[in-house]
Amino acid sequence: MPTSPDLTPELQQKRQKLDSCLRSLGRVLVAYSGGVDSAYLAQAAHEILGDQMLAVLADSPSLARVQMEDALSFAHEQSIPLKVINTDEMEKPEYVRNDAMRCFHCKDELFTVMEQFRSQFGYESVAYGVNLDDQGDFRPGQKAARSHGVVAPLLEAGLGKQDIRDLARAAGLRVWQKPASACLSSRIEYGRPVTRESLLQVEHGEDALRGLGFEQFRVRHHGNLVRIEIAREELSRALQPWMADEFMKIFKALGFAYVTLDLEGFRSGSMNAVLPIEVLNKAK
Repeated sequence: MPTSPDLTPELQQKRQKLDSCLRSLGRVLVAYSGGVDSAYLAQAAHEILGDQMLAVLADSPSLARVQMEDALSFAHEQSIPLKVINTDEMEKPEYVRNDAMRCFHCKDELFTVMEQFRSQFGYESVAYGVNLDDQGDFRPGQKAARSHGVVAPLLEAGLGKQDIRDLARAAGLRVWQKPASACLSSRIEYGRPVTRESLLQVEHGEDALRGLGFEQFRVRHHGNLVRIEIAREELSRALQPWMADEFMKIFKALGFAYVTLDLEGFRSGSMNAVLPIEVLNKAK
């Protein structure tokens, strides 16, 4: 990687460690969603390994179309080799029931399919974009990754979320400031079954909020009640009386009986706040 004056010596060292890790992987599949972490990992792997890497984008009802289109566009812009695969987590009762381990079953399906592809086409390893800051959150998907022997180059290099954004910015990648966005299923309250209908309600609701000009938000599905989270810096606009009318029109049309705006604002993983400590420990 060319030395950038925008990067601290410490961050340059971390990038060198990432490069070394990537070189050790041989032919590698990179789990790719189009978010800043996986996008940066895919771009870095392509820079180091060329056609010895392949980004793998999993398509399912839990992936919003706008996110898929952006992921495809970024890979095309960067000439990153890409394979779209279909995953069938919606066919698994343990995923659909949507308990606290839903993410484990989702990632278990993803890495099972990727492992089959890896074996069939002669790749040596599978990598994904977990980073240092993810270690402090409730993420059962990491347990699935460990069970499948998936490597975590960003974590091995000691990179946190801001590090990755800084590196992506220095590399001129437009995704460097892309808002975080987990899968659509993460918007549905635990214990409420994941259905294609509920996923579409969330997706169309978030498309509508994006159309209103909001940048960081979540649509949280609580059955006949929707809880809208808007970033604190955007809340003043969301609290305007005329905006309440817009929210009511949008979400009533999507089938919600009650429309609420969460005054705490957007926070990633807010659904996890209701989980007891013994459940949080189960994912470790």
